[in-house]
Amino acid sequence: MVSAIVSASLFLTTIQARAASNKYAAIVVDAKTGKVLHSENADSRRYPASLTKMMTLYLTFEAMKSGRINKNTPVPFSVQAAAQPPTKLGVKAGNSITVEQAIYALITRSANDAAMALAELLGGSQQRFALMMTQKARALGMRGTIFRNPNGLPDDGQFTTARDMATLGIALREHFPQYYPYFSVRSFAYGRQRIANHNKLLGRVRGVDGIKTGYTRASGFNLVSSVQDGNRRIVAVVMGGQSGPSRDSRMTQLIAANMPKASSRGGGALVARADGDTSKRTLASLLLPKKDIPTPDGRPAMADERDTDQLASMIQGAQPTQASADQIGAQAYAEEDQAQGDTEPTPTPVAAVNDGKWVIQVASSPSAKEAKAVLARTQDASAVLADASAYTVPFSKDGTTYYRARFSGFASQVEASKACGALKRKKIACYATQQD
Repeated sequence: MVSAIVSASLFLTTIQARAASNKYAAIVVDAKTGKVLHSENADSRRYPASLTKMMTLYLTFEAMKSGRINKNTPVPFSVQAAAQPPTKLGVKAGNSITVEQAIYALITRSANDAAMALAELLGGSQQRFALMMTQKARALGMRGTIFRNPNGLPDDGQFTTARDMATLGIALREHFPQYYPYFSVRSFAYGRQRIANHNKLLGRVRGVDGIKTGYTRASGFNLVSSVQDGNRRIVAVVMGGQSGPSRDSRMTQLIAANMPKASSRGGGALVARADGDTSKRTLASLLLPKKDIPTPDGRPAMADERDTDQLASMIQGAQPTQASADQIGAQAYAEEDQAQGDTEPTPTPVAAVNDGKWVIQVASSPSAKEAKAVLARTQDASAVLADASAYTVPFSKDGTTYYRARFSGFASQVEASKACGALKRKKIACYATQQD
């Protein structure tokens, strides 16, 4: 009886939480047959946020497959690309990275500047690339999607549906099996940084092998997951989550509930296939009225081909150790929030002072235990922290408590920055800030 009451209470709480947010939508599709296994508001318009980058990657993979570009092709950064708001790689205008680095940057950091640079490389301009994205969406049968930019930054004319995002997720795997393993990478080494993948279900939920997270204040927390367990394969979408952890929890529930329903046979014809839509229909659809979608609250502040097995092996070999993977996971929720400026930005440097109030932050986690574990591992990894004091600082966001993992005891900004630099050389992300 008690168990039944508790279960009923938890179910009611879930329903009430979802009803409180008009952003929520979800769908689970059998990726082998196209059968819908679960659907909630699946055809209601929603903001894609960084799920947009899935289409940017689709067109990138298409260009690679055709031989137009390869993984080593330079991707130049224009003034417009370099000026995109965070999260970003921070490449300066006039410099460039490779196509493969840009792919990793989109999948892990969800870098807005790299997405714009790819758009300009492939389309010549943001506007032309956005039209290419929308045309491709129509060709894939994504009838409820309009793209205006390549990265998902707020635009009230850019929208999608959970069903369309599931279609795109299936298409990425079906059409580009040789490139799909990129989505499973846990982290990406760029310069002296190791950049975490925002998708924290990788390696933590059985069968999850990609695809993409997304977040803006207007969209809420979005996630598309591809899952394979034995002969069964599904793609699931959650949009409008109230926090990163709650979104991930809901996705985990959907996977557990629907994977047993998926076909163990299936196969044959592609699930995501072109339907013959024309460019004229695409252009006409740009004029569709905007309804059933949350209103945004403004912009933020500021080939050399290889087969699937070879690429998967290369990516697997690049995975971090368990200790560094755990540390990266602890940092990821805060970094995902920071993508739209919703958490504290990296402090603006000020003149060094000998007040002993400078600290180093190495992680932010929804788990106090995990934050403390990161502190212990980090202190063991570097002698520069031998005399530092480890501590955590709780803060709340969207009803969830997070814990900053910090080291104190630095006499000045210079001293803290020097210690942080030593950590970064060991592939440990950090930044120096003044003590609260």
